[in-house]
Amino acid sequence: MLDAIRWDTDLIRRYDLAGPRYTSYPTAVQFHSQVGTFDLLHALRESRKALRPLSLYVHVPFCANICYYCACNKVITKDRGRALPYLQRLEQEIQLIACHLDPGQKVEQLHFGGGTPTFLSHDELRQLMSHLRQHFNLLDDDSGDYGIEIDPREADWSTMGLLRELGFNRVSIGLQDLDPAVQRAVNRLQSLEETRAVIEAARTLQFRSINIDLIYGLPKQTPDNFARTVEEVINLQPDRLSVFNYAHLPERFMPQRRINSHELPEPAEKLQMLQRTIEQLTAAGYRYIGMDHFALPDDELAIAQEESTLQRNFQGYTTHGHCDLIGLGVSAISQIGDLYCQNSSDLTQYQNLLGGAQLATSRGLVCNQDDRVRRAVIQQLICNFSLDFEAIEQQFNIDFRGYFGDLWPQLQAMAEDGLIKLSNEGIEVLPAGRLLVRSVCMVFDTYLEQQNRQRFSRVI
Repeated sequence: MLDAIRWDTDLIRRYDLAGPRYTSYPTAVQFHSQVGTFDLLHALRESRKALRPLSLYVHVPFCANICYYCACNKVITKDRGRALPYLQRLEQEIQLIACHLDPGQKVEQLHFGGGTPTFLSHDELRQLMSHLRQHFNLLDDDSGDYGIEIDPREADWSTMGLLRELGFNRVSIGLQDLDPAVQRAVNRLQSLEETRAVIEAARTLQFRSINIDLIYGLPKQTPDNFARTVEEVINLQPDRLSVFNYAHLPERFMPQRRINSHELPEPAEKLQMLQRTIEQLTAAGYRYIGMDHFALPDDELAIAQEESTLQRNFQGYTTHGHCDLIGLGVSAISQIGDLYCQNSSDLTQYQNLLGGAQLATSRGLVCNQDDRVRRAVIQQLICNFSLDFEAIEQQFNIDFRGYFGDLWPQLQAMAEDGLIKLSNEGIEVLPAGRLLVRSVCMVFDTYLEQQNRQRFSRVI
C-alpha cells in the first residue's frame, strides 16, 4: 500500500536535514533578476500557441490580525479600504496577462491564497471574480478545482454561500491548534465552534473538498495537547489535512520575533507529536500522501497517487501539473512551460508598476536541460515514492546511471540504511523513508551545496 509508513527514530535523526519543499525545481531560491517581463510575454505566447490549460493563483495579501508564526507575504491592517487600490492594480494585471492568452485555454484550477482572501468584502469578491471570468475561460459547470483559503474568524454562512455562488468548490481552513494557551502564544484565538460552523456551511453548500491546516512545534504545544487537537479535527472529517512543521526563523520573519523561543517544544517532543499524529490519522483512515499531507482514500490526490499521476507545483500536490500556472498579485509565482517568474514582493512597487501599465515581474528562472531532467526525477520521487530509470532515459535520451554516476554512493548509502530500495531498474522509497522523501530528493538537487541551508525548514 502506498500509504504505509514505518517510523524509524534513528533514521529520522540522521536524515532530518534542512532542505527545500520542492514545490518547484529549481527552487525559488535560484530565481534572479535577469528574468523579467519580456520572458513572461514570450512564455505566454508559447502557452497560447500550444493551447495549454491554465491554473490561476490569486494572492490577496491582507490580514486583519497578525499570527506570530506566519511566514507568508502579507499586509496587516484593520483598514478594509486598503484593498481597493490593490484590487484596481490586480484587475489591470489580469487584463494585461489575459490579452496574451487564447480564450480557448480553459482554467482547470483556481486558487485564492494570502493573507486572508475573505478580508475582501462581498462586493469586492464579486467584482474580482467577475473580472476573472471576463478575461479568462473559467468553467461554469463546477468541474474545475476552484479553491480558496478561509480564516473561520473572517467567514460566516453568508460568506460561504457567496463563495459557492461565485464558483468555488474547495476550501482550505487555517486552524493550526485548538489549545487556548497555544493560540494565545501565537496570537490566533479561534474556537472549535467557529471552525465547525464554517465546515458545516461548506458541507451543506456542497463544497467538494475541505482541507484543514495544522502546525506542530508551536510554543506551549505538548504531545498530549496536540493529540487532543488532532482528535477534534478527525471528528470534523476533512477530506484532506496538512500537518506542517513550524520552522522558527525569527531572523527572516519579523512576526516570529514575538514568539518566546523558550516556550517552543524540544525536538524530541516535536518528533513525538508527528509520530502520534500519523498514528491517529492512519487509524482514522487517512493516507499519507507525502510532504505533510494526508487525504482520505477516495480523495482525488490519493487516487492519483495510486495511479501514479500525482504531480506537484507551487499549488502543492495537484492533479493539474499539466496546466500552465499563472500567478496574479503581489509576490505571486507563475510556472509557464520552462519559465518560473515571480511578481514583486513589495506591495507599493507592485502597485506602482501596474499603475504605469507595466507587469510586476521582478525575478525568475528559465530551466535548462539539466533542470528539466532533475525536475522530472524529483517530481516522481516526491509524488509517487518511486522512480523508473527507463522512463527518464526515454524522456530525456540519457543513460541514468551514467548521468547520475557521481550520486551513486549516496544512493547506495540510503539503500543500506533502509530509506530506499535501489536496483538497476529504479528507486523505491521504502516505508521507513517516506517521511524523509525530501532528503532523497535533495541528493538530486545540484544547487543545494551552493545554498544556505538556514533558508529552509527541516524535513521533520
